[in-house]
Amino acid sequence: MAGYSITELKKGIVFQMEGVPYIVVDYNQKVVGRGGSIVNLRIKSLLDGKVLAQTFKGNEQLEPADVSKQNVQYLYNTGDVFYFMNEETFEQFEISADMVGDGSGYLKEGDKVILQSFDDKPINVELPKNVYLEVTYTEDVTRGDTSGNVTKPATLETGVEVRVPAFIKTGDIISVDTTTGAYRERKK
Repeated sequence: MAGYSITELKKGIVFQMEGVPYIVVDYNQKVVGRGGSIVNLRIKSLLDGKVLAQTFKGNEQLEPADVSKQNVQYLYNTGDVFYFMNEETFEQFEISADMVGDGSGYLKEGDKVILQSFDDKPINVELPKNVYLEVTYTEDVTRGDTSGNVTKPATLETGVEVRVPAFIKTGDIISVDTTTGAYRERKK
Protein backbone atom coordinates (compact mmCIF):
# COMPACT_ATOMS: atom_id res chain seq x y z
CA MET A 1 0.00 0.00 0.00
CA ALA A 2 1.56 3.29 -1.10
CA GLY A 3 1.97 6.05 1.47
CA TYR A 4 0.40 9.48 1.42
CA SER A 5 2.53 12.43 0.48
CA ILE A 6 1.92 15.15 3.10
CA THR A 7 0.71 17.50 0.37
CA GLU A 8 -1.96 14.95 -0.73
CA LEU A 9 -3.65 14.99 2.66
CA LYS A 10 -6.97 16.72 3.23
CA LYS A 11 -9.65 16.82 5.90
CA GLY A 12 -11.13 13.37 6.56
CA ILE A 13 -8.18 11.24 5.36
CA VAL A 14 -7.19 8.43 7.72
CA PHE A 15 -3.51 7.49 8.14
CA GLN A 16 -1.40 5.81 10.79
CA MET A 17 1.59 7.04 12.71
CA GLU A 18 3.46 4.81 15.16
CA GLY A 19 0.72 2.19 14.87
CA VAL A 20 -2.13 4.56 15.78
CA PRO A 21 -4.83 5.54 13.25
CA TYR A 22 -5.47 9.29 12.93
CA ILE A 23 -7.98 11.31 10.94
CA VAL A 24 -7.09 14.73 9.52
CA VAL A 25 -9.31 17.34 11.21
CA ASP A 26 -7.72 20.46 9.71
CA TYR A 27 -5.08 21.00 7.03
CA ASN A 28 -3.00 24.12 6.36
CA GLN A 29 -0.11 24.21 3.89
CA LYS A 30 2.47 27.02 3.85
CA VAL A 31 4.85 27.37 0.94
CA VAL A 32 8.37 28.32 2.02
CA GLY A 33 11.40 29.32 -0.08
CA ARG A 34 12.68 27.27 -3.02
CA GLY A 35 9.45 25.37 -3.65
CA GLY A 36 9.37 23.63 -0.28
CA SER A 37 6.35 23.59 1.98
CA ILE A 38 5.37 23.03 5.57
CA VAL A 39 2.06 21.41 6.43
CA ASN A 40 0.33 22.05 9.74
CA LEU A 41 -2.22 19.39 10.60
CA ARG A 42 -4.73 18.99 13.38
CA ILE A 43 -5.25 15.26 13.71
CA LYS A 44 -7.53 13.19 15.92
CA SER A 45 -6.58 9.79 17.26
CA LEU A 46 -9.24 7.29 16.26
CA LEU A 47 -8.39 5.17 19.30
CA ASP A 48 -8.75 7.68 22.14
CA GLY A 49 -10.20 10.79 20.44
CA LYS A 50 -7.30 13.08 21.41
CA VAL A 51 -6.65 15.95 19.01
CA LEU A 52 -3.01 16.84 18.28
CA ALA A 53 -1.24 19.51 16.26
CA GLN A 54 1.49 18.11 13.97
CA THR A 55 3.83 19.86 11.56
CA PHE A 56 5.38 18.04 8.60
CA LYS A 57 7.68 18.98 5.75
CA GLY A 58 6.03 18.74 2.33
CA ASN A 59 8.32 15.90 1.18
CA GLU A 60 7.44 13.52 4.06
CA GLN A 61 5.28 10.41 3.62
CA LEU A 62 2.62 8.99 5.92
CA GLU A 63 1.42 5.42 6.07
CA PRO A 64 -2.26 4.77 5.24
CA ALA A 65 -4.11 3.14 8.15
CA ASP A 66 -5.27 -0.42 7.60
CA VAL A 67 -8.89 0.49 8.11
CA SER A 68 -11.76 -1.73 7.02
CA LYS A 69 -15.06 -0.18 5.95
CA GLN A 70 -18.61 -1.45 5.99
CA ASN A 71 -21.96 0.06 5.11
CA VAL A 72 -24.18 0.53 8.14
CA GLN A 73 -27.46 2.19 9.03
CA TYR A 74 -27.71 4.71 11.85
CA LEU A 75 -30.30 3.50 14.37
CA TYR A 76 -30.39 5.94 17.33
CA ASN A 77 -28.31 7.48 20.10
CA THR A 78 -28.54 7.78 23.87
CA GLY A 79 -26.55 11.01 23.99
CA ASP A 80 -23.27 9.29 24.92
CA VAL A 81 -23.45 6.35 22.50
CA PHE A 82 -24.52 6.08 18.85
CA TYR A 83 -25.89 2.76 17.54
CA PHE A 84 -25.39 1.44 14.01
CA MET A 85 -26.35 -1.82 12.25
CA ASN A 86 -24.81 -3.70 9.34
CA GLU A 87 -27.83 -4.27 7.09
CA GLU A 88 -26.52 -7.55 5.69
CA THR A 89 -25.41 -9.30 8.89
CA PHE A 90 -27.68 -7.34 11.31
CA GLU A 91 -24.63 -6.98 13.57
CA GLN A 92 -24.91 -3.86 15.75
CA PHE A 93 -22.11 -1.47 16.67
CA GLU A 94 -21.77 1.16 19.36
CA ILE A 95 -19.66 4.28 18.86
CA SER A 96 -19.08 6.93 21.50
CA ALA A 97 -20.45 10.41 20.84
CA ASP A 98 -16.86 11.70 21.02
CA MET A 99 -15.89 9.52 18.05
CA VAL A 100 -18.93 10.67 16.02
CA GLY A 101 -18.01 14.26 16.92
CA ASP A 102 -19.48 17.08 14.85
CA GLY A 103 -20.91 14.52 12.44
CA SER A 104 -23.75 13.91 14.89
CA GLY A 105 -25.39 17.11 13.66
CA TYR A 106 -25.82 15.57 10.21
CA LEU A 107 -27.12 12.12 11.21
CA LYS A 108 -30.77 11.18 11.33
CA GLU A 109 -32.29 7.78 12.07
CA GLY A 110 -32.17 5.44 9.07
CA ASP A 111 -29.25 7.22 7.37
CA LYS A 112 -26.74 5.01 5.59
CA VAL A 113 -23.11 5.73 6.49
CA ILE A 114 -19.74 3.95 6.39
CA LEU A 115 -18.33 2.53 9.61
CA GLN A 116 -14.53 2.39 9.74
CA SER A 117 -12.80 -0.23 11.90
CA PHE A 118 -9.17 -0.68 12.93
CA ASP A 119 -8.16 -4.10 14.30
CA ASP A 120 -11.89 -5.03 14.20
CA LYS A 121 -12.74 -2.15 16.57
CA PRO A 122 -15.14 0.55 15.27
CA ILE A 123 -13.26 3.86 15.24
CA ASN A 124 -15.03 6.33 12.97
CA VAL A 125 -18.21 7.10 11.06
CA GLU A 126 -17.72 8.36 7.51
CA LEU A 127 -20.65 10.57 6.50
CA PRO A 128 -21.75 11.23 2.95
CA LYS A 129 -20.20 14.46 1.58
CA ASN A 130 -23.64 16.14 1.50
CA VAL A 131 -26.89 15.43 3.33
CA TYR A 132 -30.44 16.72 2.93
CA LEU A 133 -32.06 17.98 6.13
CA GLU A 134 -35.25 19.87 6.91
CA VAL A 135 -35.13 23.42 8.27
CA THR A 136 -37.15 23.31 11.51
CA TYR A 137 -36.71 26.99 12.37
CA THR A 138 -35.44 30.14 10.73
CA GLU A 139 -36.51 33.77 10.95
CA ASP A 140 -38.65 35.15 8.16
CA VAL A 141 -36.76 37.68 6.12
CA THR A 142 -37.84 41.32 5.93
CA ARG A 143 -39.32 42.27 2.56
CA GLY A 144 -36.68 43.81 0.34
CA ASP A 145 -33.86 42.22 2.34
CA THR A 146 -33.32 39.31 -0.03
CA SER A 147 -30.14 40.31 -1.83
CA GLY A 148 -28.00 37.35 -2.84
CA ASN A 149 -25.41 37.41 -0.06
CA VAL A 150 -27.57 37.99 3.02
CA THR A 151 -27.49 34.92 5.28
CA LYS A 152 -29.29 34.00 8.47
CA PRO A 153 -29.11 31.15 11.00
CA ALA A 154 -31.35 28.12 10.50
CA THR A 155 -31.91 25.18 12.85
CA LEU A 156 -32.12 21.81 11.10
CA GLU A 157 -34.08 18.70 12.12
CA THR A 158 -31.01 17.20 13.83
CA GLY A 159 -30.55 20.31 16.00
CA VAL A 160 -27.49 21.63 14.16
CA GLU A 161 -27.48 25.30 13.15
CA VAL A 162 -26.17 26.47 9.76
CA ARG A 163 -26.10 29.77 7.85
CA VAL A 164 -28.55 29.86 4.94
CA PRO A 165 -29.52 32.41 2.26
CA ALA A 166 -32.35 34.80 3.14
CA PHE A 167 -34.91 33.05 0.87
CA ILE A 168 -34.84 29.77 2.87
CA LYS A 169 -37.99 29.20 4.97
CA THR A 170 -38.95 26.86 7.82
CA GLY A 171 -39.97 23.53 6.25
CA ASP A 172 -37.52 23.75 3.32
CA ILE A 173 -35.24 20.76 2.72
CA ILE A 174 -31.64 21.87 2.15
CA SER A 175 -28.36 20.19 1.25
CA VAL A 176 -25.49 20.73 3.69
CA ASP A 177 -21.79 19.92 3.22
CA THR A 178 -20.91 17.61 6.16
CA THR A 179 -17.23 18.59 6.24
CA THR A 180 -17.76 22.36 6.43
CA GLY A 181 -21.37 22.71 7.63
CA ALA A 182 -21.99 25.02 4.67
CA TYR A 183 -25.37 25.37 2.94
CA ARG A 184 -25.24 24.00 -0.64
CA GLU A 185 -28.73 24.23 -2.16
CA ARG A 186 -32.46 23.98 -1.55
CA LYS A 187 -34.05 20.71 -2.66
CA LYS A 188 -36.34 21.31 -5.60
